[in-house]
Amino acid sequence: MSNAVATPKKSGFLAGTANYLDERVGAAGILKEFGRKVFPDHWSFMLGEVALYSFVVLLLSGTFLTFFFQPSMEFVIYDGVYGPLKGAEMSIAYASTLDISFEVRGGLLMRQVHHWSALLFVAAAGLHMLRVFFTGAFRKPREINWVVGFVLFVLGMAGGFTGYSLPDDLLSGNGLRIIDGMIKGIPVIGAYTSSLLFGGEFPGETIVARLYGLHILLVPALILIFIVIHLFMVVIHKHTHYSGPGRKDTNVVGYPLMPVYVAKAGGFFFIVFGVIMLIAATFTINPVWNYGGYDPSPVSAGTQPDWYIGWLDGALRLAPSHLEVVIGGNTWSWNILLPMIVGIGFLVLVAIYPFVEAWVTGDKREHHVLDRPRNAPTRTGIGAAGVTFYAVLWAGAATDLIATNFKMSLNQVLTSMQILLIVGPIAAYIIAKRTCLSLQRKDREIALHGRETGRIVRLPHGEYIEVHEPLDAYEQWKLVDFKDYQPTLARPNAAGKITLRARLRAALSRFYFEDRIAPVTQTEIDAAHHHGDHAVVEAAETKAVEA
Repeated sequence: MSNAVATPKKSGFLAGTANYLDERVGAAGILKEFGRKVFPDHWSFMLGEVALYSFVVLLLSGTFLTFFFQPSMEFVIYDGVYGPLKGAEMSIAYASTLDISFEVRGGLLMRQVHHWSALLFVAAAGLHMLRVFFTGAFRKPREINWVVGFVLFVLGMAGGFTGYSLPDDLLSGNGLRIIDGMIKGIPVIGAYTSSLLFGGEFPGETIVARLYGLHILLVPALILIFIVIHLFMVVIHKHTHYSGPGRKDTNVVGYPLMPVYVAKAGGFFFIVFGVIMLIAATFTINPVWNYGGYDPSPVSAGTQPDWYIGWLDGALRLAPSHLEVVIGGNTWSWNILLPMIVGIGFLVLVAIYPFVEAWVTGDKREHHVLDRPRNAPTRTGIGAAGVTFYAVLWAGAATDLIATNFKMSLNQVLTSMQILLIVGPIAAYIIAKRTCLSLQRKDREIALHGRETGRIVRLPHGEYIEVHEPLDAYEQWKLVDFKDYQPTLARPNAAGKITLRARLRAALSRFYFEDRIAPVTQTEIDAAHHHGDHAVVEAAETKAVEA
C-alpha cells in the first residue's frame, strides 16, 4: 500500500485566470452558450459590423480629442501658429480646435479620423437598415429590434450634428443658425425654446458647452445602450440567413461565434480601422481654418451640413415660400413647419413599417429566412420610393451649388426639385415594382424550363428549338422558396358588420398582393420536366445514337 500523495498539476496563467473567473462569475457557461451561436457568412451582414467598428474608432478618437478641446464661447485673441488668423478675435472653442489641428502632435489626424468614422458610422447604419428592409429581416420576431436599430440611426445623426457644431466656426455656426430659425418658427413656444436652448438670444454663450455635454456623455451612452440591446436581441432571436437548401425558419446555417467568427470579425475590425486611418491621412475634411470663427453678421453661400443632415436642410429649401398666416396673434410659418412635419412623419413611417406590414399580411409566423427583394415587389417598390424621396431632399440641400456650377437659374433648379420630390417617388415605386414582377416571371420560366443555352437543335419532324439547361437543386430552391400571400377579404365581425378597420386592411392587402406572382409548385416543375424541351432533345439524340 502506497502513502504517496498526488500533487496537483500546475496550470498556466491563462488557464488559472479562466478558472478564477469561472468559479466567481460562471464565465465558462457564458462562453459556452455564446460561443456556440451560429452566424451566417454573407457579405451583406458586414454592413452592421462596419457600423459597430466605426463606432469603436469614434470612441477612441473622441477620447483623444477630449483631452485638448475646450468647449467655451468666451472670446480670446488668437496667438497660435496658424498665420492667417493670428490676432483675430475668436471663441476659445475655435482656438482650441486650431490648436488641436496645428499644435497637438497627431491632433489633425485624430480630428479627421473622428469625422470620417462618424460619416462611416451613419452610412453603414443606413445601408444596414436598407438591407434589413429589402430582405424582410424586420419581420417577427425582430420588429422591436428594427425600432432599436432605427433609434441607433437617429442617435448617430444626433451625435454627428452635435459634434459638427462644436468647433464654433463659420460653417457650423450657420448650421446652428438654421436650427435656431426652425425652433423660432414653432408658434407660441418657439422663441422661449430658442432662448432656453441657447441661453438667451442666438448665438448666446452656452450652446457649445451644452452640445459638448450631449456629444461626449448622453448621446454616446445612449448609443452604447442601444447597441447592447440590439446585439442581445440578435443573439436571442438567432441570426437570419438567405434562402437555400437546408436553410429553414427553424435553423441557422453558418459558422459558430468561437473561434471562427471571432477571428474573422477581429481581422475585419482592423481592416475597417486601417481604411479609416488611410482616408483620414490622405483626404482633408472640414478644414475649419478656412472658414474662420463664427460671426452672425455675414451671410455665406455654398454651405451645406454633413450628408446625413442634408435631407432636412433640403426640405427647408424646397418648401414653398409665402405660406405664413397669422392666427390668434401668432405667425404660423408653414414654410418652416411643413418641412418639420414631413421630416418627422417620414421618420415615424420608417420606424413603424414592420408593424404595418405585419398587420396587412396577418402573418404570425417567425421568419429567419430572408426574402429576395424581387419576391416582395410592393415592399421593394415602397423602399425605392422612400430612398428616392430621401435622395431628392438630400440633393435639394445643394440647389445653390447646382445652379452656380451648371450655370442655371436657381428658381428653375428649385422648381425642378419640387416637381421631382412628388413625381420621383411615384415613378421609383412603379419602376421598382414592375421590375420585380418581371424578374419573378423570368425566375418562374427558368425554374420550369431551365436556363437558355443558345444551342439550337432541329428535331426529327423538322422543328427547331433552343435547348434549355436544367437547374441544379440549389439554384432551383432559391427561385421557388418564398411564400404565396393571398389578399385578405373584409369580413364581418361578431356583430355582422364590416368595420372601417377591416375595409382598410383589405384595401391595403389588395395593394400589396393583388398582382403577385405565385411561386412554382413541385407539380408544375415535374410536369415541365416531363414535357420540357431538353427531354424531347435527349430522346431525339438517344434515338439518333441507337440508329
